[in-house]
Amino acid sequence: MTTLFDPVQVGAIHLANRIVMAPLTRNRAPDAIPTPLMATYYTQRASAGLLITEATAISQQAQGYADVPGLYAQEHVEGWKAITKSVHAAGGKIVTQLWHVGRISHSELQPHFGKPVAPSAATANAKTVLIKDGVPVFVDTSEPRALELEEIPGIVQDYRHAALSAIAAGFDGVEIHAANGYLIDQFLKTDSNRRTDDYGGSIENRARFLLEVVAAVADAIGGDRTGIRLSPVTPANDAHDAEPQPLFEHVVRELAPMKLAYLHLIEGSTGGPRDLPERPFDYAAMKAAYRSAGGQGAWMVNNGYDLTMSEQALKDGADLVAYGRSFISNPDLVARLKAGGPFNKAERATFYGGGAKGYTDYPTLAD
Repeated sequence: MTTLFDPVQVGAIHLANRIVMAPLTRNRAPDAIPTPLMATYYTQRASAGLLITEATAISQQAQGYADVPGLYAQEHVEGWKAITKSVHAAGGKIVTQLWHVGRISHSELQPHFGKPVAPSAATANAKTVLIKDGVPVFVDTSEPRALELEEIPGIVQDYRHAALSAIAAGFDGVEIHAANGYLIDQFLKTDSNRRTDDYGGSIENRARFLLEVVAAVADAIGGDRTGIRLSPVTPANDAHDAEPQPLFEHVVRELAPMKLAYLHLIEGSTGGPRDLPERPFDYAAMKAAYRSAGGQGAWMVNNGYDLTMSEQALKDGADLVAYGRSFISNPDLVARLKAGGPFNKAERATFYGGGAKGYTDYPTLAD
C-alpha cells in the first residue's frame, strides 16, 4: 500500500515523499525582496517531498499584502536564488506559487496608489494587511476597477515572465494560484465576475483567463513543471459561485491536455470546515472528469489533513497531501508524522510579519 513516505514522480520533479508544504503567507519580505531569514525557514522544512513557497506576486499590481515577496524584478530573482540553492543543498524540492491578488488589495500597495484591478468593479467583503510602525494591521480592501479588455493579455504575460524568472531563480517549477478569491478565481466565480465580454457570462468565458494563464506558463517552462491550485467552494476573500460543480469540471477537462505536473485542491473552506452543507461539492466527480479527459497530473489534497486522513486519501487515489499550519510550528513535520508526534503548537500572533520569533525558532525532535 502507498504511504505518505513513499517517493513519487510529479511531472518532471522527483519527490522523496508525498508530503507537501502548502503555501503560507508570512509577510517577512520587505520591498518584496526574499531574505536570508526566509532561506533558513524553507531549508528547515526541506524534508517535505515538495515545498510550495508563500504566494509570490507577479507584478507590483499583483501585490495585495504588505511585505510579501515578488518575482518581477532582478533583485527578487537574486533573493530567491539563495533560497532555492539552500533548499536543494538540503535535499529538498521547491516550487513558487505565482500570485495576482486582483481586488484583494489596498491602494497603498498599488502603483501610484491606484485602484486594485478585478474582473468587475465589485468590492470584496475582505481584509488585507498593511504594516504600520512595524506592526501588521488588517484593513478593508479598496474598491477595485474593472480591467479593460486590452489589459488582460499583459497580465497573462506577467505570469509567463514570472514563471521564466522562477526557473532562472532555481525553482523546480511553479504553482499558479487560481484559488481563494484572488484574480484568477475572481474571473471564475459568478459573484465577482459580472463582465459581458469574452471573459464573462458563460462557464467557458469565465474560465478563459485561467486557461490562457496556464497555457502561457506551460508553454514557457513546460507543463511538467507547472501546477495549479483550485478552491471550488471556499468562501475565502468573498469568493462565491452559483454552480461550482459544472464550472470546475469544465476547468479540469480543459486543463487535462496541458499535461500539468499536479492539481492542488482545497477541499471545503480554506483553513476551515471541510464540509460546507450550504455549498455541496463532489471532488471525486471533479477528479473523474479530469482523468476521463486524459489528465495525468498528480492529485494533491489539502485542508485539515492528519495522518489517518492522509492515509485514507492515498487509499482513495490521492497522490500528494499538503499540510499548511502544521509546517509553521513543525519544521520537521515529516519526521513527526512518521513518529506519530508530538507536534508543536503554532503561535498565531507571529503568523504575519516580524522576524525569527514564531518563524525559524520552533524546535525539532532532534533538539
